[in-house]
Amino acid sequence: MERKTVSDEKEMVERRIERLCSHLGAQSLTEEYQLAMASCAKVMVKFPVSSVVLTDYMKGKHRCLQEKILQYFRDRPELQTPVEISKDEHRELTMRQLQGLVREAGIRPLKSLLEDPYQYFAITEAAGTIDLSLAIKLGVQFSLWGGAVMNLGTQKHRDKYYAGIDNLDYLGCFAMTELHHGSNVQGIQTIARFDPQTDEFIIDTPNEGATKWWIGNAAVHGKFAAVFSRLILPGNEPDEVLDMGVHAFVVPIRDLDSHKPLPGVEIRDCGYKVGLNGVDNGALKFHSVRIPRENLLNRFGDVSRDGQYTSSLPTINKRFAATLGELVGGRVGLAHGSVGVLKTAVTIAVRYSLLRQQFGPPKQPEISILDYQSQQHKLMPMLASTYAFHFATVYLVEKYSEMKKSQDENVIADVHALSAGLKAYVTSYTAKSLSVCREACGGHGYAAVNRFGALRNDHDIFQTFEGDNTVLLQQVSSDLLKQYKEKFQGGTFNVTWNYLRDMMTTYLSEANPVIARREGEDHLRDPKFQLDAFRVCLKVP
Repeated sequence: MERKTVSDEKEMVERRIERLCSHLGAQSLTEEYQLAMASCAKVMVKFPVSSVVLTDYMKGKHRCLQEKILQYFRDRPELQTPVEISKDEHRELTMRQLQGLVREAGIRPLKSLLEDPYQYFAITEAAGTIDLSLAIKLGVQFSLWGGAVMNLGTQKHRDKYYAGIDNLDYLGCFAMTELHHGSNVQGIQTIARFDPQTDEFIIDTPNEGATKWWIGNAAVHGKFAAVFSRLILPGNEPDEVLDMGVHAFVVPIRDLDSHKPLPGVEIRDCGYKVGLNGVDNGALKFHSVRIPRENLLNRFGDVSRDGQYTSSLPTINKRFAATLGELVGGRVGLAHGSVGVLKTAVTIAVRYSLLRQQFGPPKQPEISILDYQSQQHKLMPMLASTYAFHFATVYLVEKYSEMKKSQDENVIADVHALSAGLKAYVTSYTAKSLSVCREACGGHGYAAVNRFGALRNDHDIFQTFEGDNTVLLQQVSSDLLKQYKEKFQGGTFNVTWNYLRDMMTTYLSEANPVIARREGEDHLRDPKFQLDAFRVCLKVP
């Protein structure tokens, strides 16, 4: 075997470095190897960034609305949440914040939710900057309680309840979760039995495990509840009953004038929580509470005066899927809101790291801790991820808005999968990142005034409500496997042909984007090019 000389080795190294530099856009190497990196570095021109333009772009078209909300609270120190506050004081302050936002600042979240979801999520993001308890209480009132009435009801319900929900006269709850059933909604046990003699439904909590639990607005402020119950109808035989599955009902829980619990309604307080103590979570039990038949939110199923059930959907499972499908906005909101929390935390940590100085050369000023690679390794990937999550959730909101307008089945399926995956991934990432940001700020990050503790505690539940993250990821996995299975439908020849067609399409579209050397702005900003570039980088040994 021929031995390689030193000259051969040198030439081979030169060729490899030359190729790498050509990929980076650098000039050719000279014989002076000490200057090689300087030659490459010369082309690394600083990219000019306008903070004003970038801020406008990131804030989007609703920046003025968000600034209006923030300015409203800046001008009212009495509505700003102090560091030290009791549970009861926090609940009342959060209520005053919500009333001020709607009745004084003129913000109309319900109108935005129904007409422009992107605007609604911009409102909740701004509210979360003030206090996450405010954002959640706002979401309970308009997205959950209001969304249930508007999306699961029909025109008669919208006519009756819209104004009261919009102006906060009808504060309400979303009563789905029970003490013994959270993720398994089809297993809930609360009963709504139809009485054909009085043309009423009788709402009952059959046992302690069926108590509605963790219900926002229930403990103090709520006057109504959208109660999810099993609809029970009398059968043809004397002792026969028909279970038509889970439906939603509007149930008054407090007197509109005295604000006392109505007869048969038992209300408990869930007490202190790890976070979000500005939200009055409570428990609800119903003891033969009678409501008119019209209180059934009957978009997907109705009961006539004589007790006959009708629905455009043939099975319990289809009706259940349609019902939950209309509530996916809450999951979209949580993914979007979690990114808002991540933005706040990363901004605090990066700004602190830029200003904080520690150590440095002898007899020289100390240097910013952001100049240390260890600090950069903590924060810069997180900063990049925050931008990525921002654009991902903006896309999700756009798809959700499209879904509400078109009701296209393919778009609905996309939104379900995207919202489940993003909600699970983003909230888990944010939860971990909050601790990293606190640690990156050292001892000063432990001061309550710097908000890391409150953000971490308030955000923690984002991983659980609107779908436990583990369950959501299993749903995403199931959907991906279903799509994968569909690739193999149609027999051996069709499967082989589809595979070869996809492979050829990929081969033709993935010409090495680095070697192509297209440098136009439109090309470099094209997400497909960026994705292809990452794939090429991953294939380089």
